[in-house]
Amino acid sequence: MLAKIVVEDYMTKKLVTLAKDTNVIDAIKKLLDHKITSAPVVDAKGQLIGVFSEKDGMKVFLESVYDQGMSGKVGEFMTTEIIKVDAMLSIVNLAEKFQTNSVRSFPVFQDGKLVGVISRTDVLKALVAI
Repeated sequence: MLAKIVVEDYMTKKLVTLAKDTNVIDAIKKLLDHKITSAPVVDAKGQLIGVFSEKDGMKVFLESVYDQGMSGKVGEFMTTEIIKVDAMLSIVNLAEKFQTNSVRSFPVFQDGKLVGVISRTDVLKALVAI
C-alpha cells in the first residue's frame, strides 16, 4: 500500500517562502509562526535559490552570541546545496532519502517548477493514514 503513495499525496502545497534579503530574525519568526522547520528561498521570478532551515537559524544564534549582534540576511545563512525531490517519487523512496540525509524536509518539483515541500512528519502521516 505505501509503495503506491507518492510525494505529491502528502506534500505541503501552500508554500511559505523567503527572499534572500529577508532579515534573519524575521525569517526565524516566520518559521516559528508557521511551525515549519525550513522555508524555500526564492528569487523575484519564484525560482528556488536556497533553503533557510532551523539549522541555519542555529548559525544565526551562535553568531549573535559571539558577535553580540543579531543581524544579517537570509542569503548569508541559507543552504544553497539543495536536494530536490520529484512530486511523483514514491514515499518509500523518499523515506530512504530521509534516512541517508540530515535534512528534515525537501523542496518538491514537478516539471522543473517548485510545487511544494515534504517533511519527515509528512512521511509519518502517510504511515498512520493506511
